Amino acid sequence: MGYRILIVEDEEPIAQLIAMNLSVAGMEPVIFSDGLGAQQALAKDHRYDLALLDVMVPGRTGFQLLGDLRPYGIPVIFLTARDDLPSKLEGLTGGAEDYIVKPFEVLELLVRMDKVLQRRGGETRLRVRELEIDLGEHRVFRAGKEIPLRPTEFNLLAVLVKNRNIAIRREDLIQLVWGEDYLGETRTVDVHIAQLRKKLGDPELIVTVPRVGYRLEA
Repeated sequence: MGYRILIVEDEEPIAQLIAMNLSVAGMEPVIFSDGLGAQQALAKDHRYDLALLDVMVPGRTGFQLLGDLRPYGIPVIFLTARDDLPSKLEGLTGGAEDYIVKPFEVLELLVRMDKVLQRRGGETRLRVRELEIDLGEHRVFRAGKEIPLRPTEFNLLAVLVKNRNIAIRREDLIQLVWGEDYLGETRTVDVHIAQLRKKLGDPELIVTVPRVGYRLEA
């Protein structure tokens, strides 16, 4: 199991949705529906890589929990319906790494989480099946043998691996790999996926999701 993520959210459907997607991405979610319960549990177990906090939870607010988490060095991302400027400023100036307003896209959450975890010295080597991806050196190995990839191919593979088992739209892959200023067609994604499949030597690793995009199967 990968990163261990604390979720404090009193809306069960949202908490379960987040937890399901984190589990699929290889993480270990731990859910609390109230702030007081989370605070009490932290005294016994604070082995978390990141915390996702709603602001308005019963018992103890997300802003209060931010202070409880600070001594343990656990980075925080707020997930909340409160989109007013004072709340955003209170969260960010209080030490949160990010502030995401509901409703949000799960892929956006995963990407923002990845950025926080990487800043905090997260994993530099990812393993999927026989592949080993070195994020620091931009190198890929299969069964110990290096596979030469172009920079764009490597970045595309890295996005798919970090969000493994999750279907990603072509439009989202364009933004994540080529950037928002890219003016070409989404067809370029298909071309690069075909090249990746050929070089990686595992045709079942990257699956085509009809009318959506692609999913890397771990």
